[in-house]
Amino acid sequence: MRELIIAGNWKMHKGLDDSKKFSRELTGVLRSNDGAKVIPIIAPAYPFLAVLQREFENSPVKVAAQDVSVHDDGAFTGEVSASMLASLQLPYCIVGHSERRAYHAESNEIVREKAEKLMLQKIVPILCIGETLEQRDAGITAKVIKEQLTGCLHQINLYSGKELIIAYEPVWAIGTGRTASGAQAQEVHALIRKWLSVQYSEHLAESLCILYGGSVKPENIEELLNMPDIDGGLIGGAALKADAFVKMVEIAQKYDMEHNK
Repeated sequence: MRELIIAGNWKMHKGLDDSKKFSRELTGVLRSNDGAKVIPIIAPAYPFLAVLQREFENSPVKVAAQDVSVHDDGAFTGEVSASMLASLQLPYCIVGHSERRAYHAESNEIVREKAEKLMLQKIVPILCIGETLEQRDAGITAKVIKEQLTGCLHQINLYSGKELIIAYEPVWAIGTGRTASGAQAQEVHALIRKWLSVQYSEHLAESLCILYGGSVKPENIEELLNMPDIDGGLIGGAALKADAFVKMVEIAQKYDMEHNK
């Protein structure tokens, strides 16, 4: 049975004081999952990873990094290695986000290298894939998604399905206020799960969590969770507000208790 994941990607938002304030608002409410299989995750900026690890120590909230270097160590100014993240005992790290691909020219091969470095350190990559508006309008969404999966997971061994999380983020729905409908998102999630079943195994495909990212908010999270292949959200703007993030976690907890997805 797959867990539900509500992951907040703060991007380059929130300084130290705001990060601490947010974390205390969360820990004051999210003391336990009350039996629900829901994992709340927050991905703050690099300088505050250790701070939030301490803040969330006695809560169900997990901390993720937003990116990682392809290098292990050396003269790479500004880079942070997977082993450095592992020294903080971080369980998760985002790779391949569309903003990294667009603004830093990260290819599928670079994303694959990053995922591999993380997995060697026992950190679960949250692998982001998704098509642009032009690609969707051209009718090549499936082709793009399969190419990204093939490139990003080339020669990467997966066994249990717990070593990786995939986040489908249609680029046209990120930060635009536009959201794929539940049916649109489900179509791509089903395609991803089918690809995994062919390339790996049916068991792995059914065990691996696939998140949706793209203007997710309290108003649409339940519709998305109702789709059979959507296991939560990778959330940007709405995750910057503690009350909205808590609301989405609570909706997921209620959904899980009622449906045991």
